[in-house]
Amino acid sequence: MPELPEVEVVKRSLETAVNKLKIKSIRINDKNLRYKVNIKGIKRLIGLKILSIERRSKYLLFFFEKGNAMLVHLGMTGKFILINKKNIKLRTSFYYKLSPKDKKHDHIRFIFSNNTQLIYNDVRKFGFIKVENSKSLKENFHLKTLGPEPLDSIFNFKYFKNYLKGRNRIIKDLLMDQKFVSGLGNIYVNEILFHSRIKPTRQISRLRDFEINEIIRNIRKILKKAIKFGGSSIKDFSNSKGKTGSFQEHFKIYGMLGKNCSNSDCNYKIQKIVISNRASFLCPKCQK
Repeated sequence: MPELPEVEVVKRSLETAVNKLKIKSIRINDKNLRYKVNIKGIKRLIGLKILSIERRSKYLLFFFEKGNAMLVHLGMTGKFILINKKNIKLRTSFYYKLSPKDKKHDHIRFIFSNNTQLIYNDVRKFGFIKVENSKSLKENFHLKTLGPEPLDSIFNFKYFKNYLKGRNRIIKDLLMDQKFVSGLGNIYVNEILFHSRIKPTRQISRLRDFEINEIIRNIRKILKKAIKFGGSSIKDFSNSKGKTGSFQEHFKIYGMLGKNCSNSDCNYKIQKIVISNRASFLCPKCQK
């Protein structure tokens, strides 16, 4: 599943390719996504221009004329494929290759006034597309309980410290909780905790103030670096300009089971445990 940096890269890619374009037509091949596509609702977008494209957590938000908005979540395997004016297919997300087999999973096709096409493709169909009123979008079921963006100033020491009061959880589960902070997922939480030298199973009640500040600092540092490098290409990734995501080359802990810890003062090997059904990697010496 794409995390915040990958969705941000997709957003920027789409801003370059389709922002300010008008939808000429929409073809729906399969409406049975995670939520059934409202055909009448999505057809309202025909003839309307995209005013802006934004990201909230791991969601993409398309704002159109006449107060319409489109909310998109990519789920596990959802992806946007662009076909430019020269009829060349371009990738916009990190976990797939373009293949002739793609076509059977092309569920919705948006054709724009300049003949650029945007295809929503989803093998497992856990993603979804909903059309909403832009004014009421903040009250949408999927968005209204989201915590602050990790790169926003509101996500600070005071917020973090206050949130811990009266709660008894481990730090990895807290950072994965979208109600606490939005957009973080398994890959980046592993990296953040390693850089912060904090064990993923540490009880949040045992966090010291300097450790909270260190977590916040590393969240910002790692996310900004991941966005700069185009996201993490666990398999293949390139945005609409063909730029490849390369942050995986900078992983220090994720997927490093059995390898030596990258810290120069450590000779321990990376271990793997499972927390909430997700793989967690840690150094038994450096992370306490």
